[in-house]
Amino acid sequence: MNDTNEKILSVGKNASDTASLIWSVADDLVGAYKPHEYGLVILPMTVIKRFHDCLIPTHQAVLDTYKKIEKLAVKDGFLTKASGYHFYNTSPFTFKTLIADPENIVENFRAYLNGFSDNVIDILARMDFDSQIKHMDEAGLLYQVISDFCDVRGDFSPEKISAVDMGYVFENLVRRFSESYNEEAGAHFTSRDIIYLMSDLLVTGDSSVFNGDGIKKTVYDMTMGTSQMLTCMEERLKQLDSEADVTVFGQEFNPFTFGIAKADMLIRDGEPDNMQFGDTLSDDKFSGYKFDYVISNPPFGIPWNREAKEVEAEYKKGKAGRFAPGLPAKGDGQMLFLLNGVSKLKDDGQMAIIQNGSSLFTGDAGSGQSEIRRYLIENDWLNAIVQLPTNAFYNTPITTYIWIVTKNKPISRRGKVQLIDASNCGMAKRKNIGSKNTDISQNCRDLIVKVYGDFTDGRFEGSDENGNNIVVKSKIIDSLDLGYNKITVESSEIDENGNVVLKKGKPVADPSKRDTENVLLSEDIDEYLEREILPYNPNAWIDKNKTKVGYEIPFTRTFYEYKQVETSKEIMERIEERENNLMEKLHNLFRD
Repeated sequence: MNDTNEKILSVGKNASDTASLIWSVADDLVGAYKPHEYGLVILPMTVIKRFHDCLIPTHQAVLDTYKKIEKLAVKDGFLTKASGYHFYNTSPFTFKTLIADPENIVENFRAYLNGFSDNVIDILARMDFDSQIKHMDEAGLLYQVISDFCDVRGDFSPEKISAVDMGYVFENLVRRFSESYNEEAGAHFTSRDIIYLMSDLLVTGDSSVFNGDGIKKTVYDMTMGTSQMLTCMEERLKQLDSEADVTVFGQEFNPFTFGIAKADMLIRDGEPDNMQFGDTLSDDKFSGYKFDYVISNPPFGIPWNREAKEVEAEYKKGKAGRFAPGLPAKGDGQMLFLLNGVSKLKDDGQMAIIQNGSSLFTGDAGSGQSEIRRYLIENDWLNAIVQLPTNAFYNTPITTYIWIVTKNKPISRRGKVQLIDASNCGMAKRKNIGSKNTDISQNCRDLIVKVYGDFTDGRFEGSDENGNNIVVKSKIIDSLDLGYNKITVESSEIDENGNVVLKKGKPVADPSKRDTENVLLSEDIDEYLEREILPYNPNAWIDKNKTKVGYEIPFTRTFYEYKQVETSKEIMERIEERENNLMEKLHNLFRD
């Protein structure tokens, strides 16, 4: 892989600087708009200006072509060829000519927007931008806002700002908008360094990434936000093979981020119909599709009550649906996205998906969460889980994990799961961006990917680009050891004479003494009863009709390192030393 540190380190500053310039337009919106409404103007205007600056070089060619074919019934093919993109604008206006006629700014601006091809008009309609034009017109702001976007520093042409970097500008703007609206912005943002790590883990685990004809892959993101995961994944594959054939697909239910993603696809000359609008959980736009790679950072801690009717109907379809293994608690839908991703993988496909810690262990045996883990592990699809450093994301300081799901594991990995603790494998940022104060730099990423590829137990050390120590720990666990039988232990009811109460010759269970215990699947429960229970409770037995199978991933326990506590003697010696020091200081004080 090429050195990507410069991009990783610079993208935050560059995106922030450009976004700050754009967001300064908000100064002109004060009064007419509340702070949480600024994005309703700024985001669509940034999309429009991006389209505008892309089309400027071929603007006259489009006008000339339009004049020749104006009376034809079908024009799109001619006009897209003239524009060089999958979109065009047949209006004679540009931002420069718009501000040259302030008296007619509203009429001219509408004419300019109506000159766009239908795919762009659809994007702006989803953003409900027409209502903002009316609002700005009534407040007398439209001319000033358009003038602000004519600032010479606001050149959004592809020659000035790459597709990836423009994507990060958009994400920075969306983050500011979400924060001003006091929204949970976690669904939108995954920084480039984390996406590169996810991409490299997928490629490293894919024995078929190269074939005789080069790389040819399909990539899907079920919660694509502004589509930066897809863009970065494509970028990484093309670093491996400049001629790589990468086709990306994504779904998003936020109209603003969807509009940005589709705009980005149009500008990059991709297939805009691969970007679909809608709620993935309740309105799957890719039913029947299968992909080589799934890469996603779904929202966590977000209830799925809104989608409950459709999700539960899908669950009732059984194996014909996406959620057959089980439904998680309604307070958090992240594991539904996990199941959706699995359902979209080809037979040799792979998924890298972000989850928080709750997916590892929440839910008792037999619960939806446990059954989802059971589904992945018993099918031998859970390949690895990587713990990331805290404060690696813009919007949250909590611990997060990358789950690697592989439909067709290599023989050497079958029946096993690799846990990787990379919590101490990050490089400190010079300046925080939101909650993010840690980057997974190239050295950090290389160490994590090597540990994943080597597939062995151990502690592995290296240095980040600043010479600081970084550590990655790895543990290979038998899949069977992640499962357990939750047994119900019954104890006999004892009568007032101290005798066991019998019914039809069998002891009667005392509900007040009922207990449950978790026994590893690898252990025989009858042997466990003999060894751990009967010596202390001779009248106990296991009600096997109540036994349930559960799965959890004991990540913290796996990597726990016991630290020797001080002995009582050492503690006393330390206390005495402090007392002596204190007394000496008091003597010196009063002697003076």
